[in-house]
Amino acid sequence: MTVESVRPASPDTGGLPDPPFAGGGVPLLGHGWKLVRDPLGYFARLRDHGDVVRLKLGPKAVYAVTSPELIGALALSPDYVIGGPLWESLEGLLGKEGVATANGPTHRRQRRTIQPAFRLDVIPEYGPIMEEEARAFARRWQPGEIIDCTSEAFRIAVRIAARCLLRGDSMDERAERLCAALATVFLGMYRRMVIPAGPLYRLPLPGNRKFNRALADMHLVVDEIVAERRASGQKPDDLLTALLTATDGNGDPIGEQEIHDQVVAIVTPGSETVASAVMSLLQVLAEQPEHADKVAEEAESIAGDRPIAFADVRKLTYTNNVIVETMRLQPAVWILTRRAAVETELGGYRIPAGADLVYSLYAMHRDPRSYERNVEFDPDRWLPERAKDVPKYAMSPFSVGNHKCPGDHFSMAMLTLLTAEAARKWRFERVSGSNDSLRVGITLRPDRMLLRAIPR
Repeated sequence: MTVESVRPASPDTGGLPDPPFAGGGVPLLGHGWKLVRDPLGYFARLRDHGDVVRLKLGPKAVYAVTSPELIGALALSPDYVIGGPLWESLEGLLGKEGVATANGPTHRRQRRTIQPAFRLDVIPEYGPIMEEEARAFARRWQPGEIIDCTSEAFRIAVRIAARCLLRGDSMDERAERLCAALATVFLGMYRRMVIPAGPLYRLPLPGNRKFNRALADMHLVVDEIVAERRASGQKPDDLLTALLTATDGNGDPIGEQEIHDQVVAIVTPGSETVASAVMSLLQVLAEQPEHADKVAEEAESIAGDRPIAFADVRKLTYTNNVIVETMRLQPAVWILTRRAAVETELGGYRIPAGADLVYSLYAMHRDPRSYERNVEFDPDRWLPERAKDVPKYAMSPFSVGNHKCPGDHFSMAMLTLLTAEAARKWRFERVSGSNDSLRVGITLRPDRMLLRAIPR
């Protein structure tokens, strides 16, 4: 079935104009070369061309959406489905049978399988694990030690996901493997998205071989996790058990590929995005000492001499605002795409059936039309009396609609505990050799950040 046959064309598009075309493309590559050289700046400048702008990625037309209102409409409308260059580039990682890439009834069934693990009344059950890991995270370092933030962030992200959702232990070695592999895979997938030169990526070039090795190792890690659970014979009440016992629409057990793809979606993109957020938060604690001090003071005022508890998360309001502001300025997931299931209208323009649309959360979160002092780090902008002035959909680090990240509350609780514990125990300062410029791939994070831990 083609995308065009999913739903009849809208009758309201006749006579509507096409969106304006962004100039500056080059033969064969279109605008892809700009999205490799300066992707963040280029997407930010697209707003000057209009709320919907046509681009070329290779030979294909892609529609960039720049306004919060239209991005919200795009994410919520059934006229648009998961698809487009981002998801095509991710198929080698996520497969075609996981909740991240599925649409329609398959997606709804898969969502029902995993959603119970992220219900608000279930998340407190993960509290003891999150508390333990947050304390261990903040106590791993020695005074004056230089911290490789990339390694530390991936280690804690994989450990918490594995222990809470998969009941897995001894994940440190796998966390190191994922850390190395994801850096290669997500950068390679971004390049495949913006320069869709399929045959070139199948050539036995050194970069392609490195990418393929990293991708294979990530899938091997997932196979090891599933195989260990099956061999153990155990069936704890966790997400992996839910997947191993799930059934399809006919009541039959779901296939091995779907189980694999679902676990991939939990362990790899989830770890990459959480680790990216942890790295950005450590960067903020180092570069914004006045805000780091306030986080530490808040933690001390609430917990005193005892460890910070999961029950404290709701009370850590300033810490929460620091996290939200960090995700505004450096969202781990900074780019998303959709595909038009039917011919439709967006912002007064005609969008053909099968058209791919792209939008940048990074550009939207920094849009001066939505935020005063748009590039200033200001956690107080998320105080209730000020947050109400932020336009709807102008802040959506977890996306919106039926493909919103199911682990948003889980992730926020985890990040709050980690940030409060780290800030309460340490001051951080950058050291020589650190490269905390932004690494742009499918996700966004500091490239290789090295910090020195100084006891408070």
